[in-house]
Order: sequence, then C-alpha cells, then structure tokens
Amino acid sequence: MTIDSATESLLRDLTPQVLGALVRRYGQFEECEDAVQETVVAATLAWPTSGTPANPRGWLITVASRRLIDQIRSDHARKAREMTVALEELPSAEGEAAAADDTLILLYLCCHPALTPASQTALTLRAVGGLTTAEIAHAFLVPEGTMAARISRAKQSIKAAGSQFRMPAPEELDDRLSAVLHTLYLIFNEGYTASSGENLNRAELTHEAIRLTRVVHRQLPNDGEVAGLLALMLLTDSRRTARTTTSGDLIPLAEQDRTRWDRTLIDEANSLLVGTMARSPLGPYQLQAAIAATHADAQRAEETNWQQVHVLYKLLERIAPNPMVTLNRAVALAQTSGPEAALEVLTDLDADPRMKNHHRLHAVRAYLLEMSGDMPAAREQYMLAARGTASMTERRYLESRASQLAGGGAR
Repeated sequence: MTIDSATESLLRDLTPQVLGALVRRYGQFEECEDAVQETVVAATLAWPTSGTPANPRGWLITVASRRLIDQIRSDHARKAREMTVALEELPSAEGEAAAADDTLILLYLCCHPALTPASQTALTLRAVGGLTTAEIAHAFLVPEGTMAARISRAKQSIKAAGSQFRMPAPEELDDRLSAVLHTLYLIFNEGYTASSGENLNRAELTHEAIRLTRVVHRQLPNDGEVAGLLALMLLTDSRRTARTTTSGDLIPLAEQDRTRWDRTLIDEANSLLVGTMARSPLGPYQLQAAIAATHADAQRAEETNWQQVHVLYKLLERIAPNPMVTLNRAVALAQTSGPEAALEVLTDLDADPRMKNHHRLHAVRAYLLEMSGDMPAAREQYMLAARGTASMTERRYLESRASQLAGGGAR
C-alpha cells in the first residue's frame, strides 16, 4: 500500500507529538516509543484505504495507548501499581489534541548527555523524526541490525540515567539546547555531504534536519542560534541542485550556476538573519549563516565579498575555535592576500592531531598550491585527498583535478 507524500509528512510531524503525549502520561520512554512506531506503521497501512481520520493526532494517541496497554498486560512482572495507571480510561482524543506540543522536551531527552553524538542522532531521527530503523540504517550506510542495537542501547541509557520527561533544569538548558542544535547540524551535514557512499547528497536527512529545526524555531522564536542554524541550513540547501552534474559529478562552489540556487530559501534565510542578528548575541551558527549569506549575495563567484567572508571566519574562529573553521578561513585569505599567506595558515594546522591525514586539509592545500602555480605539488595533494575520502563523488572530483594537472590543465 502506497502512502501519499502529504500523509507521510503529516505522520512525521505527529510522531513526536504522540510520543510526547504517551510518555507524559505513562512514563516508560522505551515502551512508549515502540508502541508509537508500531502505530505509525499501522497508520501507513490503514489510512490509504480508510482515509485520514478527522483527528489524526487523536487517532494515533488512542491506538498507541491501546498497544502500550496490551504490552503492559502481557508483562506479568509488572507491578500492580503500574497496571492500574496504564489501565485508566483512555485519553480523550479531543483533549489530547489540544495538549501542548512536547516535541522540544522530546528532543532534549533524545540528546541526553549520557548518550554519544551517534546515539543522539539515531534516537532523534527515530523518536522525533519518525524514521524507521531501516530508513536510518540506510541513510548512514550501516546494517539495520547495527542501527537497531544502537537505538536500543540509547533508550536503555536514558532509562538507566533516570531521565524524566520534563524540561531540563534552568542551569542545564543552555547545554541541552546546544546538544540539540549540534545533533540537528550533524544530521544536516551528513545529508548535504555524505561521509561515504556513491551519492553526494542524502536529501531525506537534509529535509528532516530542516523540518526538526523549524519545529525548534517555532517553540523558541527569539533564540538567535536556533534561527541562525535554520538560516544556515536553508542557505546551504539552496545550492543543492547546482552542486552536481546530471551524471552526479561534483561542481565546486565557484563553478556553480547560481541561477539554479533556490531564491525562496535564500530569502527566507536572510529574513531570519535580519530578524535575529540585530537583537541576539552572535553565536557560531549565526556567523556561519552570515558567511553563507555573503556567498548567496554574489550573483557571480568573482563578485563575492571575500574580505567580509574572511572577517566573519576570524570572528567565528575567536568564539568557536575549530580546525575546520581555520581551514575555511585560509581559503578566504587566499582570495584577499594570495595563496602563500593561506599556505602559512595550513602549516599551523599540520600540527593539529584532529587534522592528521584529513582529506580536506590535503584538498585545500592542493587548491592553494594550484593557485600559486606549483602543479606537481598540487597534483600530489589532490591524490592524497582522493585516497582519504570515503565519498565516491568527492573522490572522482579530486582524481579529476589531479588528472587535469598532470595533463597540463589549469583551473
């Protein structure tokens, strides 16, 4: 049975709301999450035939509650008190539909500090994103059994930590929100530039990251970093269709057809930035979005305000030091001060253990050496970069650059 995209999108939106309603009422996050996943599968089978209910949220809550009660009834080891709570009258669909959206609380729970970033990402996609274990495993190119075990361990870790379904304490809020935003950022980045595999993009992940970040923004509309992350995602995703040829080969930023960039997404992102940067302290996501917006402002690559890009990277480097930020600053510096100055910056990165043998360091060095006219050295670095990436699209591009230099071609 095929389900239409509108219904699929509706189920994605309702999944965290239904799970939040059940966990708030019954506790037992792991059991509630299983019941909700089974109910979503039931909806995908039933709704194409019977039609979408007038109150789909209430339908899902009622069916998931019944499944949870059946599960508890079958567990003879449950305490009588838990049975009593679970067997109370089913919640009113109308009343539950009017309840507050607990999606943000659920995101905080999925990004609990007891979990590793990989587990936070997997559990967020499963519990809040509504993706099946098979879909998540496919997106990250791991066996379904591996992903199922990761998600199961994550739920058990949350249970062992004694986590409750509530907003974090005030002193924990900033750190927990940072973890949520970082998780969404990781999901988006994996979708936009896959770390391995044949395809450069995994659109299902970028779309899900944007959708979930919109949810957080709706609940925290005055948070500058939430708006900054959403703007960054929109600006970055606006280039998606221009990033590859019809055969799937990578097109670098400077060579992309900018008429193919999605101006609707760019305009929305710019509106977010204008609305938040003036009233919020600058944070890393806002600065990254401002850099992306500077690129989007240029109708042609040669019109890019590289001086502004470099200044923004210097600010970002100051408030959120990271070798990848420094690497990107070097590229901007090359445009304003020449490749030799940028190569000196890379020399400092060579000593950073986080960048040891990183293919992006080799790729940027190759680009700078090519700019400076040292073609043999540039070709060697392109080949090192190609051998260091697990992305087939990136590898083909880097090998192509090396091949062109060997044949006397120029950028």
